[in-house]
Amino acid sequence: MTDTMPEPAVAAGEDPRRYAQLLSSVYDAVMTGARPPARPREIVADSWRRLQRIGINPDHGATARPVSGDELDELRKASGLAEVYDGISHALESITADTENILVVADRAGRVLWRAGPSPVLTHADRLGFILGANWSESTVGTNAIGTALVSRRSVQIFSAEHYVRTHHAWTCAGAPVRDPRDGRVLGAIDVSGPARTVHPTTIALVDAVAKLTESQLREVHRKSLDRLRAVAAPVLAKSGGPALAIDAHGWVAAVEGIAPQNRLALPDQLTAGQTWLPALGLCVCEPIPGGWLVRPAREGAQDIQPTSVDIDLRTNSPQLTVAGPCGNWTTTLTPRHAEILYILATHRAGCTARQLAEHLFGDPSRAVTVRAELLRLRRHLGAVVLGQPYRFDPGAHVAVQIPDDPAQLLPASIAPAVVLAKTELTPAG
Repeated sequence: MTDTMPEPAVAAGEDPRRYAQLLSSVYDAVMTGARPPARPREIVADSWRRLQRIGINPDHGATARPVSGDELDELRKASGLAEVYDGISHALESITADTENILVVADRAGRVLWRAGPSPVLTHADRLGFILGANWSESTVGTNAIGTALVSRRSVQIFSAEHYVRTHHAWTCAGAPVRDPRDGRVLGAIDVSGPARTVHPTTIALVDAVAKLTESQLREVHRKSLDRLRAVAAPVLAKSGGPALAIDAHGWVAAVEGIAPQNRLALPDQLTAGQTWLPALGLCVCEPIPGGWLVRPAREGAQDIQPTSVDIDLRTNSPQLTVAGPCGNWTTTLTPRHAEILYILATHRAGCTARQLAEHLFGDPSRAVTVRAELLRLRRHLGAVVLGQPYRFDPGAHVAVQIPDDPAQLLPASIAPAVVLAKTELTPAG
């Protein structure tokens, strides 16, 4: 993910009405298989291809039951966005108050959790089914700023006939994903929508900025929670009588005693009291403490226990690594770079030197020092999952890679030569 400014749907100085007419001609041609008078924007074309591939009907989309009442309340609590919604609403008040725009915040599945805006526009949105609890994912309502931002992990503005479902052509929307600073997963999306005539090139920049501000607020919330855990853990660690550390429920380290400092541990799917195997430390004893866990290594050399199977799931916007070991399974979310490295190692089971990995990642073997630093971080987090000299998975472990049905969506933001080549080789001819 880069920090480049997001692309507006309508360039400054462009006549929105004339451009909407062109988009309508482009849309009709693409949907009927004719030659379009112009190419749709890349992010829109990618979305349309995805939706054609899964068979979404451009006349009415797909059907999904809206949630409401207690179920909606539970989704809000589970979203990770409830603590920052007021800040989002305040930051975008100027663009929704006394205008024809509405603010929408959705969760990672595209379900509408909150809405705000003038009553006439909300009523118009109601007629589209753009209501609280509605599913606004791409696979339900086609190309739109919420669903497409969640799939692409990019801020995106959609205007008029760029929407895949015809009934949405009278609208424009600008959406940006919000990432969890603890693990990089997308928590949901912020969206500003309104009638197509309200389109403006600055809207997407504002929504993108608010999403980044929201991530900063979430980072501060997390910092304060670690501070509270640290205060609780300090006297416990002082009395532990041996190596130990205190972590939160996501594996972030709040305090450490007698163990090499590290930022985060990969945890099992469900951490429970008692013995468990952690990839960075080996066999450990875990005890719950207020706000987190006390973790103590059980014995020396336990980190040498090797995993029996490794599953790398690259089919979603948040790549996941699931490992089965001698003491159960655990799953962790991968950073984009670590996902690239593990994909390369999975397709090169004999292993890669630092120079070879630099060639695969950057097309430049001289960047071996950068690779070694990245592998140091990866192995500190994942421990025995990746061996060294050369870097590789354990030969006895079963390694599986789950890739998207559309090879073009394999690590979509990656420009690593090995990934780009794989996309080409996996894409069917013609």
